[in-house]
Amino acid sequence: MSEHSNYDIREWKKKLAPFERPRISASVWQLINSVGPFILLWILAYLSLDISFWLTLLCAVPAAGFLVRTFIIFHDCTHYSFFKSRKANQIVGIFTGLFTFCSYEQWKNSHATHHATNGNLEKRGVGDVWTMTLQEYAEASWLKRLQYRTYRNPIVLFLIGPLYIFLIDYRFNTKNASKKERMHVWLTNVLLVGIVLAIGMTIGWKAFLLVELPIFYIATFSGVWLFYVQHQFEDGYFEHNEKWNYVEAALKGSSFYKLPKVLQWFTGNIGFHHVHHLNSRVPNYHLEKAHKSDPRLQDVPTLTLLTSLKSLTFKLWDEQSKKFIGNRDIRNFIRKNKAA
Repeated sequence: MSEHSNYDIREWKKKLAPFERPRISASVWQLINSVGPFILLWILAYLSLDISFWLTLLCAVPAAGFLVRTFIIFHDCTHYSFFKSRKANQIVGIFTGLFTFCSYEQWKNSHATHHATNGNLEKRGVGDVWTMTLQEYAEASWLKRLQYRTYRNPIVLFLIGPLYIFLIDYRFNTKNASKKERMHVWLTNVLLVGIVLAIGMTIGWKAFLLVELPIFYIATFSGVWLFYVQHQFEDGYFEHNEKWNYVEAALKGSSFYKLPKVLQWFTGNIGFHHVHHLNSRVPNYHLEKAHKSDPRLQDVPTLTLLTSLKSLTFKLWDEQSKKFIGNRDIRNFIRKNKAA
C-alpha cells in the first residue's frame, strides 16, 4: 500500500472538510463572471458577422473559454458543492446545463457512477473513456478490435466525438434511467428546442450556426480533452474489484493537470482533478487551496500542456506493467503471442 493510503477515505474527508464549505459570494460572482461574459461575447460574435467571419471566430475562442467555465459550475452543481442549498444547486445546475446541452439529472447520475468506479476494471463503461486491457484486446474478435481502434482514433475521439456526445448522445435516456432522469432529459430537450428555435428565427439560421457552432465545438473539444487527460496518462490506475481502492484511484488514477494560470482560471481549477476525486464536495474555487494543504496531494501524477500530448499515443492498459501502452507495444505483444 502506498503512502497515499496512510489515510483512508474517512480520514481524507475529515482533512478536506474545511474546504467543502461553499461561499455564496464566491459562487454568485463566479456565475456572473462566467455566464455574463459568455452571453456578451456571443452577441459580439453575432454582430461581427457584418464585418468579418474571422472576427467572429476571434470572439468564439474566449466565448468557448467562458462556456467551459460555465460547464464547471454545472459540474459542481451536480456534486451539490457550488451552493450549500441542494435546491440552489439543482436550479443553477439545470440553468447552466442548458448552455452546454446537458441534462442535469442524467449527467449527475452518470458522473456519480464515474466517481464511484474510476479505475475499477470490473465496473468500466459508465461516464468514462472506453478502455480495454492488453489481454482483452488480444483475445477480442477482429470486429471488436476495429470498433475499439476507431473509437480511440484521435480524429474520432476529439474531432467527431465532442459534437456527437453533447448534441446527440445526451439527447437520449440511458437504458436503466429512473423516471426522474427520463423526465429531466426530455424537459431539457424541449427547452433546448425552444431556445434554439427562438434564437434561430430571430437572427436567422445561418447566423445562428456561424456563431454557435464554432463556440460550442471549441468548448466541447476542450472539455473532452480535459476529461481524457485526467484519467488516461501513462502511470495511471486500474485494478480489479478486490484490489481496487477509492483513495488510490483518486490520487494515482486522476492527474494534476498543471495549466498556465489563465487556462486554470477558464477551466475552473478542474486540473486539480485528484483533489476533486478525493472529495467532490470541494467547490472548484477551493481546489487549489486544498491541493496545497498536504504534501501528499502534491506528490501525484502531474501533467503539463506539453507532457499531456503523450496521452494521444496510449491505447490499452497493460495489467502486467501497470501502464498505458501504445501501438508498438501492442503489435509486439500480439506478435509474441502468435509466435508462442
